Amino acid sequence: MAEHVKEIIDRESWLARLPCGNTTLYAMYSSVTDCIVTDPSIMAVPVDDHMVHRGDGVFESFKCIDGSLYNLEAHLERLKGSCEQLGIALPVPLDEMAEIVVQTVHAGGRSAVLVRLLVSRGLGTMGINPYACLDPELYIVVYELPQTNSDQMPDGVSVAMSRIPVKAGIFAKVKTCNYLPNVLMKKEAVDLGVDFTISLDESRNLAEGATENFGIVTLGKELFMPPPDRVLAGTTARRALEFAKKLKQERVLTSAEYRPISLGMARSAAEIHIYGTTLNITPVIRFEGNPVGKGVPGPIVQRLFEMLREEMIPDSTRLTKVF
Repeated sequence: MAEHVKEIIDRESWLARLPCGNTTLYAMYSSVTDCIVTDPSIMAVPVDDHMVHRGDGVFESFKCIDGSLYNLEAHLERLKGSCEQLGIALPVPLDEMAEIVVQTVHAGGRSAVLVRLLVSRGLGTMGINPYACLDPELYIVVYELPQTNSDQMPDGVSVAMSRIPVKAGIFAKVKTCNYLPNVLMKKEAVDLGVDFTISLDESRNLAEGATENFGIVTLGKELFMPPPDRVLAGTTARRALEFAKKLKQERVLTSAEYRPISLGMARSAAEIHIYGTTLNITPVIRFEGNPVGKGVPGPIVQRLFEMLREEMIPDSTRLTKVF
């Protein structure tokens, strides 16, 4: 029995035993230390942070492309709204937060990365009482952006229906750090051999994916997205809907709006789209094992993709320069 007794060590010995770390993590800011580190082995969050053991926090994910952050302001505004919904004070004003983001991305030394921004309730308790926490904390992690050609639309992905229950009430609309249902949806997609799964709400209308929003184009050239009162309002989906409204003005579309999407509407759609930070705007070409439309990306998704791509070129008003 004695051979299983674990050694008690000091701080320096503990640090020396840490693994070298994930080489796809490039930089981290922590308000606990109020500084930036680029050594992955010491990128850590205290165990008594309420975000760690209770999921009590909110987050945003966005990207840096060609040395510039895309749509940073929209993500920070949504973060602020999430904090307000949960009664978490902002650790710093949004303009200061934006500056810390820029500095952290710059410290990572790479011009194409993903950024995870997290705000937690704070440290100080292993219990459940949020009022026992100290001040809220801010963490910013800069990490690898999967290799994608942002100038070329993907060939298309496959989607199946999810059996994971849709999030209810406030949990559907706030980007909290409790992502267990989302994790299970991704596991489900891998187990089913498809790229993504999508959940249904209580009325059996399309809701959302693990980290993605969905929309359809009907045979009558109507573009619909699930209303944001039942799903997390994605920043990319919001931009796509704004683009779609321009296409309506051009008479390319007959409608562009939020509307409940029944399973039958999805099955008969001319196009199905996925909207997300990493995915941009991606066509779904197989839904529940059957081809969507002609089984190839349709004309509307191609137009929307081009409109989004043009927003990511240098000098765009939606870019925040880092390098």
